[in-house]
Amino acid sequence: VKLVESGGGLVQPGGSLRLSCAASGFTFSSYEMSWYRQAPGKERELVARISSAGGFTNYVDSVKGRFTISRDNAKNTVYLQMNSLKAEDTAVYLCKGGPWGSWGQGTQVTVSS
Repeated sequence: VKLVESGGGLVQPGGSLRLSCAASGFTFSSYEMSWYRQAPGKERELVARISSAGGFTNYVDSVKGRFTISRDNAKNTVYLQMNSLKAEDTAVYLCKGGPWGSWGQGTQVTVSS
């Protein structure tokens, strides 16, 4: 199983980023996928999750209305569209999924002026 995140970077408050997580090594379309984040000195936090077919999504309250999780099962990829970013969204973002709950290596998102 391999999960590779991309799309992080430095963005100003109010800006947008789209994260991607490319999966391989398992039947992607059969598993729920999730995005987590971890800020310095804080516990890892579940941000959003999406069911295997994409029909069910769930978000932490702090990102509702700003972030959207989606997936393309033909491309074995899960996305996190992040809009109206705030300084408190700064963290390493990681995807999780597959038969053993595997983790990617993470991608840094920094929201700062």
